[in-house]
Amino acid sequence: MRFSYTLGGLLSANAVLAAPMPAPVAMPMPMPTPPGIPSASSAKTQLAALTVAAQVDDGAYERDLFPTWDTIEGTCNTREYVLKRDGTSVVVGSDCYPTSGTWTSPYDGGKWTLPSDVDIDHMVPLKNAWISGANAWTTAKREQFANDVTRPQLWAVTDNVNQSKGDKSPDAWKPPLSSFYCTYASSWVAVKSYWKLTISSAEKTALTSMLATC
Repeated sequence: MRFSYTLGGLLSANAVLAAPMPAPVAMPMPMPTPPGIPSASSAKTQLAALTVAAQVDDGAYERDLFPTWDTIEGTCNTREYVLKRDGTSVVVGSDCYPTSGTWTSPYDGGKWTLPSDVDIDHMVPLKNAWISGANAWTTAKREQFANDVTRPQLWAVTDNVNQSKGDKSPDAWKPPLSSFYCTYASSWVAVKSYWKLTISSAEKTALTSMLATC
């Protein structure tokens, strides 16, 4: 059997052989997804049902009124539990403290390999909870709130971003990544709804605006 090749065919074949392989595409690291984040429609419904009230700081707030970092699972306290839950390829020692892993902060997209660079943020800050109803709770209930891993209340985020947020509500502070506004507002509303905390008028306006980005 005879085969015939044309010059054009040879050139075309050589071009295919010589073509560089496409460069691998770096896949973004997955963002952490704590449990209980509602859909946008559910968050809007929950927001509409929240009580709007003026939030007055009575000056009595102290962080110790919200005991934190309870033992959650095995030897893991709340901070270690969230670091393990929200990180990628996290390895922990017998005391549950991470010895290696990678964390992607959903607030700003920062990527970290040292747990010391990561804070565990309370979505609804403890002081904000205090001025929106938690001042009337028992210490035991405040402890449950501060260690709530069942709802989207605890997030592993870049430490200085968490410090920038402080005790601020969404009308005074928003995450650097606007693409996270929808999830942030939905999570904030879910926590306030479950714990029956009030919101200020300015807070509701900011949350409504953020949920409009969903």
